[in-house]
Amino acid sequence: MVQDKELHYRSKEEIRLFQEVRLRETIAYVADRSAFYRRLFEEHHIDPASIRTLEDLKRLPLTSKEDLQLHGEEFVCVEKRAIIDYVTTSGTLGDPVTFALTEGDLERLAYNEACSFHMAGCTEEDVMQLMTTIDRRFMAGLAYFLGARKLGCGVVRVGNGIPELQWDTIRRVGSTACMVVPSFLMKLIEFAEKSGFDPNRSTLRKAICIGETLRTPDGALTKLAEKISARWPQLELYSTYASTEMQSSFTECAYHAGGHIPADLIIVELLDENGAPVAAGEAGEVTITTLGVEGMPLVRFRTGDMCVMYDEPCRCGRHTARLSGVIGRKGQMIKFKGTTLYPPALFDILDNIPQVENYIVEVFTNALGTDQIQIKIGSENHSESFIKEIKDIFRSKVRVAPDIRFEPAELIAKQQMPPMSRKVVKFFDLRNR
Repeated sequence: MVQDKELHYRSKEEIRLFQEVRLRETIAYVADRSAFYRRLFEEHHIDPASIRTLEDLKRLPLTSKEDLQLHGEEFVCVEKRAIIDYVTTSGTLGDPVTFALTEGDLERLAYNEACSFHMAGCTEEDVMQLMTTIDRRFMAGLAYFLGARKLGCGVVRVGNGIPELQWDTIRRVGSTACMVVPSFLMKLIEFAEKSGFDPNRSTLRKAICIGETLRTPDGALTKLAEKISARWPQLELYSTYASTEMQSSFTECAYHAGGHIPADLIIVELLDENGAPVAAGEAGEVTITTLGVEGMPLVRFRTGDMCVMYDEPCRCGRHTARLSGVIGRKGQMIKFKGTTLYPPALFDILDNIPQVENYIVEVFTNALGTDQIQIKIGSENHSESFIKEIKDIFRSKVRVAPDIRFEPAELIAKQQMPPMSRKVVKFFDLRNR
């Protein structure tokens, strides 16, 4: 595997030439070793040797999550004895998919995350507290551990949840950075304040955040990020975006202007519903071609994530393109009363209503055959006036108001953690497909 951690700083032409060399290697590799891609090329009468440039890449068919679910074993490019680690996707939009990783793939993960942590200003002087699980077939947790080790950070594997244990660890080892889901930072703040100490006086200074968007496409903080920053201003928030299928992550630099694409590890396209490139500044589906993956490389894989790409050079001096936070999942798009919505926009509103303790957003098909939204809220305030207040906030932000229903916060908390889930689930799609 050829890597170049300085590629970010090279000219766009140099970046392009580097990627085209890696692309030709990848296409030759999957044509030789992947039963799925070999058959795909044959069915579409594609000579793998003819794919030489980024423009040529557009001649190839797209790969989907359904392909992985139906033909997973045909994507594997190595003998079983070469597989070192097995992981699965989270199953957000269907059955989880199993991925097989070689020793080289694990090294690639370590390299990627070391570069990501460096992007967020981490050095070997930092102590990285992992507030994410490393078990339950979770690729990211392992990647964070391997990356922090490769960078030379101290690592403390606390796992997710348990604010008391997190704070005890921070005090004991002096953790300076953490990997965390942003909403959990609010629980850390609340625990600290109830316990009578100020989180700003702790050693923790950087939070690399996953799973929830910190910034809107125009760069503004989401309501959740605003709340965290207002109560813990000494903690700098960095957003990172990744998925199991990509085996790569895109992390913000100190200027927080989108996650830099690791161009030596992945090629990214943003496509519309018809598979055509979107115009500059428009949201499109993140479609990826992995570079340097041995076990299960992917070519033109549609991730389902909707993002905006920023192509102008960053103030940090890097010339690689950047991606916004995830606006939503393509399969989770909601058409409600003539308005197109994605769940994160609804989460952002609910996270900023003080009396909302927790919530679940459900979308289903109503009697008219159209999308209907119901939000279950855990709150001590069950009044009609509070329902009206919530609906008015929704109308002011997204022009439409969903149905509101109150349920015990304890029941919602249980619903947010379905069996086998590795993370909190706040959106349930119950529509007839």
